[in-house]
This record gives sequence, C-alpha cells and structure tokens, in this order.
Amino acid sequence: MKKFTITGVFAREILDCRWNPTVQVDIWVNNETLGRADVPAGRSTGSNEARELRDKEKRYAGQGVRKAVKNVNEILGPAIIGMDVTDQRKVDEKLRSLDGTKNKSKLGANAIVGVSVAVARAASNAVGLPLYRYVNCNAHVLPVPLLNLLNGGKLTSNDLDFQEFCIFPIGAETFSEAMFIGNAVNNELREIVIKKYGKIAANVGDEGGFATPIKKVREAMECLVQAVERSGHARKIGYGFDCAATHWYNPKTKKYTLEGVEYTTDGLFDYYKALCRDYPIVSIEDPFAEDDTKGFIRATKELGIQIVGDDFYCTNPARIRERAPKGAANALLWKFNQIGTLSEALDAAELAYRQGFGIMVSERSGETEDPIIADFVVGINAGQIKTGAGVRSERTAKYNRLLLIEEELGSQARYAGTDFRCAL
Repeated sequence: MKKFTITGVFAREILDCRWNPTVQVDIWVNNETLGRADVPAGRSTGSNEARELRDKEKRYAGQGVRKAVKNVNEILGPAIIGMDVTDQRKVDEKLRSLDGTKNKSKLGANAIVGVSVAVARAASNAVGLPLYRYVNCNAHVLPVPLLNLLNGGKLTSNDLDFQEFCIFPIGAETFSEAMFIGNAVNNELREIVIKKYGKIAANVGDEGGFATPIKKVREAMECLVQAVERSGHARKIGYGFDCAATHWYNPKTKKYTLEGVEYTTDGLFDYYKALCRDYPIVSIEDPFAEDDTKGFIRATKELGIQIVGDDFYCTNPARIRERAPKGAANALLWKFNQIGTLSEALDAAELAYRQGFGIMVSERSGETEDPIIADFVVGINAGQIKTGAGVRSERTAKYNRLLLIEEELGSQARYAGTDFRCAL
C-alpha cells in the first residue's frame, strides 16, 4: 500500500466573517495532494475551552494571529513532516506533546486545531474519499438544521439576553426540504420584524439571524411563532434556544439576571418550565451557567426535552466523563476547536453517544467559508447541525455542502427528522 507521507505544512493568516484574522493551514501529502482547513473563532466562549493565541498588538486591535501562524510554520509543521497523514491520533498526540499544556495555550489552540483538521482533509483527499466517508464508512445521516433566525446575547448589539432563537424543521422529509422550510419562515419573519420595529430590525447578527430591538424572550417567540404559522409549516417545526446563561450569571451572588430580574437556579428552572408549557420547544442549549450542574440535572430530568451542554462540556472528554453519568444534559454541542484536535473531538462524540446523548455539531460565530463541519456532522451521523441562518455566505457554504452530500448519498441518505437525538 502506498504510504501517505506528510511532506509539507504551511500556515497563513486569513480573515473570518467578522473581519478578524484567523489561521488557515495547508498540508501536502507526497508532494502532490493538498488538504486545507480554516480555523473558526468563538465570541461566546466557555472558560474551559482550549485557548487561542492572539498577537495582542495594535494591528487588528490585538486580534492578529501571526504568532499562531509562526508556531505552525516553525514548530508544529516541521515536527509532523514524514508522518503518515492517515494516522490522525498519532499526529494529534504529537501536536499536543509539542504544546504541553492542558488548554493548548502555549502554541495556541488555533494553531494546533488548524493542523489537526487540515491533516484529516489531506488524508481524505489522498485516499480519494469524501471527508465524511473517510471519517466513517457508515456515514449516511443528514442532520436537522437548527436555524438561528433571531439573534441576541453576544451575537448582536441588542438587549435580548437569550443568544439564539431557532427553529427545527423536524417534520421535513429531506434536508433539501428543511432548507426550503427555513427560507419560507425567514422570509415571513423579515416582513414581521420590519412592520413591527422598522427597517433597521432586518439587520442581522453574527450568525445571520435578525438583530431586532426586542428585549423580552416571549416577545421574540411570538414573532417567531407568527412567522412559522404564516409560512404554512407549523406542523413540521419545533423550537430551540441557546440561552448562553453563563453570560448573565453572577458567580458571587449565584443568581441569574434575565430581563432585569434576578433568578436562583430553581427560579430560572420555573421560567423554562413555563416556556416549555406555552411553546413547542424541543431543545434548550446552556440553560444554566457552565458549572451549574444542579440546574442541568434538574432540567434534563424534568423538562422532557433535549438539554444541550455547550460551555458546560466544551467538547471535552474529561468533562463528559465527570458530568454525563450524573444526568446533566442529554446532548453535546460539538465544536472541534473547543478542545483543539480532531481526535479529542471524536473521542468526545463517542463518549457522548455511549451516554445515550444526542450530538449537535456547531459552527462558531467567527466562521469562514470552509464547510468542513458539514462533512463532520454526516461523518459522525450526528443528526443535528447548528450553523446559523442562511443569509450569510459563510453559513450557506455549510448548507450547500450538505445539499451536495445529500445528492452524493442518494438513496442511502436518511434525514434525521424527529429522531434528531438518535438518528441511526
């Protein structure tokens, strides 16, 4: 068998969708096959995420990544030259050992993960397989898109505390139909917010959802429900939130401030319980702060819906081993750059599945045109993807890749639909 040897590694600084620098990495195999990957960046980040390396200079307001790029070109890259590109775990172990820190802060998680995912893409190209098929020969599940149509929190400059108000087109029969449904609802929502709040309300946040002047959760939900009903697809849609509650939690008082009102963990649970009573909500992400295990356990046990851990788990196998057996959440938000290497992210997915969890593969708010998570979500048969509203090109790049994968799979493709948490 031909040996697939890494013969070249090169990184450069490019721009993400927020006009901030990020890292792009090229991996060459046998001096003839190229694998390229871009590194996304988060704004709403958990304290336990792997650490990006930023230049902290005047240039780009401190957000430059020349140091991370240099670390790829002078340290990480030379160290993996000559290695087998198909041995992902061995390459990732080498990258981690070169950094030597738990959070990859020495050389930068943005440097390390860029090399790691570029290796995977180079390997898939070298062996002549689509990346999703290279990740898993049984890949066949097309995900339900979690369409983020109203933005708040750190994704916008408005006063809406919840970060994302989303629809799940769980009643669609195909991914293609889910895209059509999302478009129909978004068109209706645009008319509603313009009529109610003026033209400026149709401006969008980091992830493509409308950044309206709405301040109240229920007011936002009423707009979204109205748009769904007017679209004619109400029977095919469930609703979901990303609360990102860590950002409105005070660790000193151990209370949450939502819409100007202070809540204890139990009080906030009652708030969610009332929302679930009044709306067909199927999923809530980070309803409590990243270390409020009590809140996650109660929500998982009593609400009877999907409870997703983002900051709570940070795609970290160690945190999943510790917290999942307690019944804290029943789904993992999967972001490969939260942990810093692809093999660790895949370990996190496997651990989550073994706990009976669902997995929602997610973009970051600082995305690029690289559609790699579309291949990953199909590759791990996750059944759910969160990559924003389809009105920005860095978002539609992922949806277009999924449409192509759906075409490639043909009759083998299965749309997750109502089985989004257990799609196989």
